[in-house]
Amino acid sequence: MHSGWTHTTVLLGEAVDALLGVVPPAAPATAPRVFVDATFGRGGHSRLLLSKLGAQDQLIAFDKDPEALAHAATLTDARFSIRHQGFSHLAELPQGSVAGVLLDLGISSPQIDNPARGFSFRFEGPLDMRMDTTRGTSVAEWLADADVGQITEVIREYGEERFAGPIAKAIVARRQARGPLVSTTELAQLVADTVKTRESGQNPATRTFQAFRIFINAELEELQQALEASLHVLQPGGRLVVISFHSLEDRIVKQFIAKHAKAVFDRRAPFAAPHVMQFQALARLKPSEAEVAANPRARSAIMRVAERTAGVSGVSA
Repeated sequence: MHSGWTHTTVLLGEAVDALLGVVPPAAPATAPRVFVDATFGRGGHSRLLLSKLGAQDQLIAFDKDPEALAHAATLTDARFSIRHQGFSHLAELPQGSVAGVLLDLGISSPQIDNPARGFSFRFEGPLDMRMDTTRGTSVAEWLADADVGQITEVIREYGEERFAGPIAKAIVARRQARGPLVSTTELAQLVADTVKTRESGQNPATRTFQAFRIFINAELEELQQALEASLHVLQPGGRLVVISFHSLEDRIVKQFIAKHAKAVFDRRAPFAAPHVMQFQALARLKPSEAEVAANPRARSAIMRVAERTAGVSGVSA
């Protein structure tokens, strides 16, 4: 565990306040509650949340990163426990057992700043990008065998990169001529040589690195699974709080909440009861100007808050 790589938690107070904004009406205020920090990271949200919870409340955290687990080991609070799992495993908790779920998506500063993790084009390091370094396939291993079509699809879908085709062809051509890419700087330079125009202030490799990281960790698929799991585990009145850092994530969260925040009628069965409304959208927040000035990595963050309903359709008899 390296103490030199620090992390500033984005929307720290706002997220915890949103999570604790309501005591589920199905239980008295004195009843023990269970909260979930589904992305422990370096524990910023968890530590603040624990400082506000009651003596009988519990906090369950999830994280795939072994370094996050090492930081969690420093938390000796008996109310806290952590699982070495991705947040899609949220579904394994009992139905209706949770008063609040927090998802702080994306990648932490220590992960970006540690060259050995291979997440950043700014540092020389192995082309890895796995959130869980104990399992799975690294980006370098995948690129050693993937064909042009597969690489193009990943860069285009997860990076929204308009030069996906030329980049993919350059990667395969490099592999055929000199062997596969193995380092972050090799990939960054190849993309820079291939992409001749780019948005002002953005490194040409930004979108490609984002795409490979999202793909190799199945981030969007896991997010969708976790959101669906929240329907299962949240009790009525419980809160879902999600902080996202790019449009692909936020779009999934926005559409999920919107889908479940209305009663849906089946046109093929006009006299049947509608599918019940399961969430009420409460808020959409962005970091303040002061927070962005102090922590530029917060600038793209969007927090969405929703509350689990009691499963009523909203249709009068």
